[in-house]
Amino acid sequence: MSEINNEQAAKPAVKSEEKEESWISILLWALVIALVFRTFFFQPFKIPSKSMMDNLLIGDYLLVSKMSYGYSHHSLPFSPNIFSGRIFESPVERGDVVVFRLPRNPSIYYIKRIVGIPGDTIQMRKSRLYLNGAIVPREYVGDFKITNEYGQEETYPKYKETLPGGKTYMTLDEGWKIGGQGDDTDVFLVPKGHYFAMGDNRDNSQDSRWKRSEGVGYVPSENIVGRAEVIWVSFDDNARLWEFWKWFPEQRRERMFSGIK
Repeated sequence: MSEINNEQAAKPAVKSEEKEESWISILLWALVIALVFRTFFFQPFKIPSKSMMDNLLIGDYLLVSKMSYGYSHHSLPFSPNIFSGRIFESPVERGDVVVFRLPRNPSIYYIKRIVGIPGDTIQMRKSRLYLNGAIVPREYVGDFKITNEYGQEETYPKYKETLPGGKTYMTLDEGWKIGGQGDDTDVFLVPKGHYFAMGDNRDNSQDSRWKRSEGVGYVPSENIVGRAEVIWVSFDDNARLWEFWKWFPEQRRERMFSGIK
């Protein structure tokens, strides 16, 4: 009789252990699926600066397509240097908004717009963009207004710029906020396997106009992580994703699920 009782007493413990193992298995599979999704399909990012205003604002949360241009070792977590170049490579086009690893410090991600592809010449003259010796057309479309971190309203001229091929996007003339002057530059010749990246907020962007040791320089193809596709949620500056009690009052609902142009 005692043996039967001992077996019956042990059954709940066995079931409890099986439940724990089941939950651990579910969590491990969830982590594997999330890692695969993040590595090969879409990776989330948050906009931390004003360099891409007015197209992207501080507090925008993006999904970046990892499939758009193929994969390099920088597509993988921790950028293990296990192969060079890109596999399943597709060309980056002028006007694409891309996330890339900073050439001088690959642990840092930047987001900019590609304005020059291999073989292009790029120059800024009196705050105007020149591509292959020709001025890139732009037209004034109004003012962009935003409230700064001190509660003051700021107003900046907004322009629509049109690249060869018809790609259009908005740029701002904010007045220089960072060191150095990028309104007048030398002529840059984009080398093979590299791209020229600039922020849409031209006066508040550290980008390819500054040499690699000081800014970005030319962006190697293998440093490009993916193309920014959609803003899936957006919050004002003083709200964070984990602060769920601020989701409703601080959410910019008009920006949710909007495509990135």
